[in-house]
Amino acid sequence: MGKLYIVPTPVGNLEDITIRALNLLKGCDLILAEDTRTSGFLLKHYEIGTPMQSHHKFNEHRTVAHLVDRLRAGEQIALVSDAGTPSISDPGFLLVRACVEAGVGVECLPGATAFVPALVESGLPSDRFCFEGFLPQKKGRQTRLRQLTEEHRTMIFYESPYRVVKTLAQLAEYLGGDRLASVSREISKLYAETVRGTLESLISRFTEQEPRGEFVIVVAGK
Repeated sequence: MGKLYIVPTPVGNLEDITIRALNLLKGCDLILAEDTRTSGFLLKHYEIGTPMQSHHKFNEHRTVAHLVDRLRAGEQIALVSDAGTPSISDPGFLLVRACVEAGVGVECLPGATAFVPALVESGLPSDRFCFEGFLPQKKGRQTRLRQLTEEHRTMIFYESPYRVVKTLAQLAEYLGGDRLASVSREISKLYAETVRGTLESLISRFTEQEPRGEFVIVVAGK
């Protein structure tokens, strides 16, 4: 029986990968990559020649059964996403669930993920928090925001540069413009930045300064 390894990859600096992760990627039979071009850059940097196969949200429903068969036949397979830990706002859950149901071993290596540095750098309470990931773009968005008005834990959201101002504005509408928050972007990259303040002040900041990079928004609970 083989085993599925969930391998976190750097969210920014390529050195943010563990020695164990590199050894596993070198020694496994196959690497499942969200985007083989993105992962190929990382593998080339570390001179890893293991075969790759695409595994993303558009094909994972079709490929899961075949991959489970390969694992049951004895292959060791590693799953990576473009950045961070697979299954956290990235593909991975379907394959992990299928492996668990089939009795195939699954092991997730500890490693990079974007929301932990953003939470710690925010200065907001980190003893209890809820990870919301990306808010629904359309259906269910207002319902989710209404539910969060009663959330007492620190809240964490992922957002793209194209919607970050809209999301901050909606959070201010439902939670109040004076609610404390922080916005982190380009985590572990050259132009990494964390800006703290009220939701209202953050809206002003990113309205005046064009948002660039991937964002993590951290908001104080009620």
